[in-house]
Amino acid sequence: MHAALDILALVAIVGFTAGFARRLAWSEPLVLVVIGVALSFVPGFLEITLTPDLVLVGLLPPLLYAAAIRTSLVDFRTNRRPILLLSVGLVAFTTVAVGLVAWWVVPSVSLAAAFALGAVVAPPDAVAATTVARRVDMPRRIVAILEGESLVNDATALVALNTAIAAISATITPWEVGWDFLRAAGGGVLIGVVAAVVLGLVRRRIDDVVLDTTLSFAAPYVAFLPAEEIHASGVLAVVVCGLLLGHNSPRLQNASSRIAENSNWRTVQFLLENVVFLLIGLQIRTLLADARDEHLPWLEVVGICAIVLVVTIVARIVWMAAATTTLKLVRGNAWSWQVSAVVSWAGMRGVVTLAAVFVLPNETPRKSLLALAAFAVVAGTLLLQGLTLPWLVRRTGLPGPDPAEDALQSAGLVHTAAQAGIAALDEVRTDDDPEEVVEALRERAMSRSNRLWEQLGRAQSELEPPAAAYRRLRLQMLSAERGSILEARDRGVYDDEVLRRSLQAIDLEESLLDRIDDAAARVDDQLMTDERRAGDCEHLEDSPHVMKALTPDGCEECLRDGTRWVHLRLCLTCGHVGCCDSSVGRHALGHYDETGHPVMRSFEPGEAWRWCYVDDLLG
Repeated sequence: MHAALDILALVAIVGFTAGFARRLAWSEPLVLVVIGVALSFVPGFLEITLTPDLVLVGLLPPLLYAAAIRTSLVDFRTNRRPILLLSVGLVAFTTVAVGLVAWWVVPSVSLAAAFALGAVVAPPDAVAATTVARRVDMPRRIVAILEGESLVNDATALVALNTAIAAISATITPWEVGWDFLRAAGGGVLIGVVAAVVLGLVRRRIDDVVLDTTLSFAAPYVAFLPAEEIHASGVLAVVVCGLLLGHNSPRLQNASSRIAENSNWRTVQFLLENVVFLLIGLQIRTLLADARDEHLPWLEVVGICAIVLVVTIVARIVWMAAATTTLKLVRGNAWSWQVSAVVSWAGMRGVVTLAAVFVLPNETPRKSLLALAAFAVVAGTLLLQGLTLPWLVRRTGLPGPDPAEDALQSAGLVHTAAQAGIAALDEVRTDDDPEEVVEALRERAMSRSNRLWEQLGRAQSELEPPAAAYRRLRLQMLSAERGSILEARDRGVYDDEVLRRSLQAIDLEESLLDRIDDAAARVDDQLMTDERRAGDCEHLEDSPHVMKALTPDGCEECLRDGTRWVHLRLCLTCGHVGCCDSSVGRHALGHYDETGHPVMRSFEPGEAWRWCYVDDLLG
């Protein structure tokens, strides 16, 4: 019963604290560590001791898998060089730098034990880094690099730690170090690929959502345990397996399974990662008691912990500065100083650091002091870097993700997909298919695309776009429908299974209704397509970016006929102003059909994106 109460208390504290921190826009890992430190001094309350098996086997595989399946394999490949530079090169550099300094300042510690401490504090934490990064709206490429680094660096650090532990009790050669690294890295990648292939073959034959979820929960250990059995990197195997399964999930799973997996793993990730940071704080009293047994002066203990913390932070800064300078000299281009500064400062430590220190054998000299130094690095980086990173991002002026640009990309992508769906419809339809059904399918295919285009701007003549009105009215209808079903349930007229299926259908439709963003929240700068994603065709290249409008007051045909429009489009060949596809008249498209003028531009305030009708390209 005591263990059950501890689990309930952990979940309750995590839920309350996370909700409170989110409302105040505070860092959840930081707040949970602070609360854990405070609770550790409450006698008899949540006296939970972290063990290597609990963290490295029980918590780390599902945490890494949850992050890996949501990480873009495409982004990982694109950023593989900086990720390897940080996850391998920086971890090795930090291990050596901290190890040498610890060997110098910690009394009676061996060089192998000092290097073990360096390996323990070397890897930044995936959860802490990405939580802060997303909260402060870092550029997505930096977030992708930090995520990739945090997924891979744990494997590098644990390999280095195992090598250092072996050196504590025996003498090892550089050849043995190299072989251990190759076996851990190569074996981990191989096991991860094999696990992903096997799980993918099984998943193709599963249509049941519950069975697919069961398989998903087993996946981290299907990769982790065989890798550990052959002394390869189980961490790397889990990461590789998760990346591959996440990338191929649209081909391996049905829609219901993907939705369930995403929801389930988000919940698991939320609970585990936050419980881990709370547990980190709860260890402080035990660490202080163990360090007291070393009979070292507290002033000396504090000094050693502070030195290890400073060296850990400075090592990342020095590595980034050296790498940026070298790349600039060799290749002529490198990260800007703003990007380098932010990546240098985004080195918060977390669960792996504190868990790995418990792997040290009991005969390790000054083990309690080394464990306390590792905790100081975790707490110090979370406090110092976690609190100041948002300020640094603002000071460097790095642009975060632009919701308006996201909306523009989404509209272009969905429009192209809708055109592909309509083309498939034209190929597979037969003369026996009812015409009204075909037209309804066409309308449904384009309705989502049209709603997304509406989000890019708002016509001055309308306070509420049709998509927003649709969502508002449909939500009221669904509420009434749900109320009717609940009344029937209370009367006991229908079977429970029938009632549940009807309610689930309403819940599903409500969850799929697009949330219409407030157009007034867009940035004031002109909304243009990112050059990296813009289409490239002769029509876009030959068309100007500006053109004098023939009817600047609105759609030419709507003004003539007295009808209303939603958004306006400007023909870049003749200056004709027509209404968008969400409008009743669709006069911009009609103008293209009549004249063949290929390119139009949005005529909404603050928008400068263009569209080629001929090639269906956003430019």
